[in-house]
Amino acid sequence: MKIGLFYGSSTCYTEITAEKIRDKLKPEFEVQLHNIKEDSLKKSEEYDIVIYGISTWHFGELQEDWEDKWDTIKTLNLNDKTIALYGLGDQEGYSEWFLDAMGRLYDEIVAHNKSNFIGFWKNENYFFESSVALRENKFVGLALDEDNQYELSDNRLNLWCKQLKAEINRLHEQ
Repeated sequence: MKIGLFYGSSTCYTEITAEKIRDKLKPEFEVQLHNIKEDSLKKSEEYDIVIYGISTWHFGELQEDWEDKWDTIKTLNLNDKTIALYGLGDQEGYSEWFLDAMGRLYDEIVAHNKSNFIGFWKNENYFFESSVALRENKFVGLALDEDNQYELSDNRLNLWCKQLKAEINRLHEQ
């Protein structure tokens, strides 16, 4: 089963995370990486399972590659696709906007598609004021803070990838 993983990355952290996710989902799943600076988001339509990686900059702003392609999101046909998100942010320096870009991406997809979202992540051991990425006290995807909690990222990635595998397998057994 092929998974398309699409990310934008200014400082390489979102890209490095994409590579780690790809490696952790092997051998059960083949993951094709797509840097959205080079690849069209329209390629998302070619996959049954899609993972999007996005970082939040400064005061809740989108990463530049996502900002450049933002209008494309509403034109995507992601109906009946299984979608997972991961986001990177700085919960101390920008505590009022932690992972807002991931929340905005979730909202934009939900507004235009009937997709199946997986990979919601528990809000535990994070320290921030607010985030539009929270739904019922869970993040809409994996929450990473490479600035302040770098030492927790690998464990979070391992647990999230195990969670994704289980959720994907459960969905495809139905």
